[in-house]
Amino acid sequence: MPIRESTLNDMLEKLGPQYRARIQRAIRFEEEKNPERALQEWEGLVAAVQSEGKDTSLLQGHIQRVHKLCWQRLDGARREPEASGFRGTETKPDRGPEEEKGKSQIEVVQKLKKTIQTEMQNRCLTEGINLASPTEKTELTIRGILDRIIKERVRDIPEWVRRRDLMDEIIDDVLGLGVIEQYLKDPSITEILVNGTDVYYEKDGRILPSRNKYASFDEVRRIIDRIIHPINRRVDEASPMVDARLPDGCRVNIVVPPVALDGPVISIRKFSPFVLSAEALVENQSLSGKIFEFLRLCVLYRQNVLIAGKTSSGKTTLLNLMGNFIPKNERIITIEDMAELQLRQRHVVRLEARPPNIQGKGEIEIRTLFRNALHMRPDRIIVGECRGAETMDMLQAMNTGHDGSISTAHANSPRDLFARLEAMVCMSEVAVNTLTVRRQIASGIDMIIYCTRLPDGSRKVASVSEVLQGRDGEEDVVLKEIYRFEKRGVGEEGKIQGVFVATGYVPSFVTENLELSEDPTVRSLFQP
Repeated sequence: MPIRESTLNDMLEKLGPQYRARIQRAIRFEEEKNPERALQEWEGLVAAVQSEGKDTSLLQGHIQRVHKLCWQRLDGARREPEASGFRGTETKPDRGPEEEKGKSQIEVVQKLKKTIQTEMQNRCLTEGINLASPTEKTELTIRGILDRIIKERVRDIPEWVRRRDLMDEIIDDVLGLGVIEQYLKDPSITEILVNGTDVYYEKDGRILPSRNKYASFDEVRRIIDRIIHPINRRVDEASPMVDARLPDGCRVNIVVPPVALDGPVISIRKFSPFVLSAEALVENQSLSGKIFEFLRLCVLYRQNVLIAGKTSSGKTTLLNLMGNFIPKNERIITIEDMAELQLRQRHVVRLEARPPNIQGKGEIEIRTLFRNALHMRPDRIIVGECRGAETMDMLQAMNTGHDGSISTAHANSPRDLFARLEAMVCMSEVAVNTLTVRRQIASGIDMIIYCTRLPDGSRKVASVSEVLQGRDGEEDVVLKEIYRFEKRGVGEEGKIQGVFVATGYVPSFVTENLELSEDPTVRSLFQP
């Protein structure tokens, strides 16, 4: 048994007997030599216990041990080139015979790759092929040269090396971004993270370690140079951080020493070239059919909507969905820090903030773009995210006739959003008292949609609420919940189970509109 019976009893005593089944399931996965599934179970358990405010120290210590088991398994897979590629090096001591054999195989492949890569670069130089900025035509030529070199050296290539994989990895190193190139091409990967030489990726809402890694910090720095060169940016000791958008739309953040203490750090957030349809979101149980229809009503009847949630909770995905509900005959202006929205309408004006240049000049902030957008005859204004002083301008616009605006903001709960909005308004140079800000919020924002990311990695519309002005002597802002997601348990694979519930409350824009209030289809949306 992976843990002692006494340790199990200590866990149940501190956490509660309701967690017995989940702990035993995690232990069973360990016994079945499946540490990845076991780790998922333990991490899900930690999230559930933390949500109840209980101590997780016992679990954390055990998770570290399971992490080591995962890495040992990954290391073993890395030592089988036929199964998992050839990248990465090993530095762990106390190796057995099989581990030493795996290490020697990796070293053989690394040396072979370096030899072939050097010869290919020399031939490209002789033939006048530019490797710095290749086109599709030159890439085909390069592949042809590489194919000839591999055929010439076929006797030097061990039988256990797949030549196709060898060619792809060399091409990735020479023309692409090395280890992470395969994850950039995989549409199911949403985040790519490089910590020093280690690589991680997010898939299905979970961060997983890559089996491959970069050989050295120098190789990572070459990859960074390859990333920032096309976008005309700089990152070095004098300017150790950069935030930019890649040509394919991915958002990249890079931090290098001396700010990053353990080597360069790269964070890439990928965005799908396709907007998730309502059917897909309903099928994924991110929202219900009733909520989808209600959100469409909110957009068509020009409600000011703020989508709130924590990081990576699905706010931008929902913003894309709602933005595409806007009628095609309306003029839409989008304002973003980095362009991510994908609206299908024809009459869309896209504005993007600009960071300062190398000399620290030329910055154009969201707030400047917002003020300019008010002079561009907008029917709708969509702000990618409110994170600073522009919140004040947005509230003023919502209160002066610019109905139907949509934006997002970070918050821990729908109620917490108000405190965050107040804090962001205080970032402006205008001194406004708290009571005035709350009244601006209550009169300007009509709906708050709160998104959340659950421990199993799924994203849900957790709550939809109407914002109302409080009466005299009551709160300045009143929230009336219309829909919410109720958890009902955890499935066999750790998936959170639950249902979307209508509270029975009918929002004021429906009750005040005779056409809507008398429509049986609309009334059915709010039946509990």
